[in-house]
Amino acid sequence: MFVITNSVRPRTPLRSPGTLRDAWPALVGLSAVFLFEMLDNSILTVALPTIGRDLHASTVGLQWVTNAYAVVFGGLMLAFGAVADRIGRRRVMLVGLILLAIASLATAFVDTAAELIAVRIVMGVAAAMTTPGSMALAFRLFDTEALRVRAITLISTVGLVGLALGPTLGGLVLAVAPWQVLLLVNVPIALLAFFGIRRGIAADDASELHRDPADVFGGLLGTATIFLALVSPTLFVEQGASSWAPWTTAGATVLAAIAFVARERRAAHPLLDLALVARPLVSSGLAYKSAAGLATAGLGYLATLQLQLDFGWPPAVAAIGLLPQVAVLLAAGPFVNRFVQRVGIGRAAWIGAIFVVVGLAVYGFFNGLGYPPIAIALALVAGGLRVVGVVAAVNVLQGLPSNRTSIGAALVDTSSEVTSAVGIAVAGTILSIVFSGSIATAHWTAPQHAEFQQAATLSGLVLTAVAAALVAWAMVRARGAAAPAAPAAATAAPAATE
Repeated sequence: MFVITNSVRPRTPLRSPGTLRDAWPALVGLSAVFLFEMLDNSILTVALPTIGRDLHASTVGLQWVTNAYAVVFGGLMLAFGAVADRIGRRRVMLVGLILLAIASLATAFVDTAAELIAVRIVMGVAAAMTTPGSMALAFRLFDTEALRVRAITLISTVGLVGLALGPTLGGLVLAVAPWQVLLLVNVPIALLAFFGIRRGIAADDASELHRDPADVFGGLLGTATIFLALVSPTLFVEQGASSWAPWTTAGATVLAAIAFVARERRAAHPLLDLALVARPLVSSGLAYKSAAGLATAGLGYLATLQLQLDFGWPPAVAAIGLLPQVAVLLAAGPFVNRFVQRVGIGRAAWIGAIFVVVGLAVYGFFNGLGYPPIAIALALVAGGLRVVGVVAAVNVLQGLPSNRTSIGAALVDTSSEVTSAVGIAVAGTILSIVFSGSIATAHWTAPQHAEFQQAATLSGLVLTAVAAALVAWAMVRARGAAAPAAPAAATAAPAATE
């Protein structure tokens, strides 16, 4: 049994490394955490038909094999971020990794779709405990902005490798082994992360945590809001805009959000201090990250449908068609640090975000001209995402007090999760309104091809407008970040020695 104590270790050089190499055990552990998050759904998606046959699962059951994880993960991140800031970021992450290993191991004993969904729910809980902590601990591990950017770039690169290679690895594994192996692989990843973090990151320092009473009711409202916000887009895509269920869920999301904001404004010790979220660095970073999440998910959804259904490409060829996105995500890693150092972290954020908006606009205006504009759009959005994903997160964490970094990291991930779902929902809803008949029909008529083109163009332009509005608002907010940035960063610096 692992015993995690509350002792305070003496400060050593390990707690304030001067280079990435000095912190290699911690970075290996934190990279493994992010690898799990990126690899999990991408490697599992390719196995869904096999899982359906093996477990005799319905279409809805298969959808919830992935949705259950995503909804629980997104819904609980804020709550666990607040818990980690109170009882210890390292402690919560280590417990979450043990839970992940146990849940993944339980996959070997699954016999029904319901049992697999239950396992996925537990894995979602574990992910909510671990994923935001990887960013927060990487940020707090180093004292300087340059090392923080390099560390988060390294961690995200490892995760993106998992995202890119997941489907291919999944297909190869399924050729020689049962589908359960795809989830059992999380066990060694969780153990690697556990020992890397336990060795490389010092025990939580009680003086760097906060002891405000927990806002349990606010936590429930926040979790309900995010849960409904993630379920609602799924219902729009699955049931269409003509169904009452997605609209009812969307209305419930708005009511829950209003209740959450009202609660946080009145609470003496809120789960999420809205004054902190309103800080220029924090609000602008979240807006940049939201725009990138919206664009990446929406464009990926539309491009995948267009290549396979409109162009008639088989899945394997369509996967090759998405390679520009994968290639840019992986190849841009070594250049992110140099780019940020050359132009500054603030300018890098809005330049990257503009690339995202331009990529969406290219798709919206020119997707009807064939594959080349789609490839250009995928590459532009991927390049922008590669920069925004790192610098927006660093900005958010630098804009918060040192004892709020975990919930700050959770905010970054939650904003991306929610807006990704919104991006798919916008595209899916417009398609359901404009496209007549079933989109999964094998052979479309000429009018259906024209309808899809119209829907794809409208979806791309709507997403472009929303992303552009988020980026414009973020740029305006970022102008006010110059004054408070220094004290915020100064406050965060001592905590980086934890």
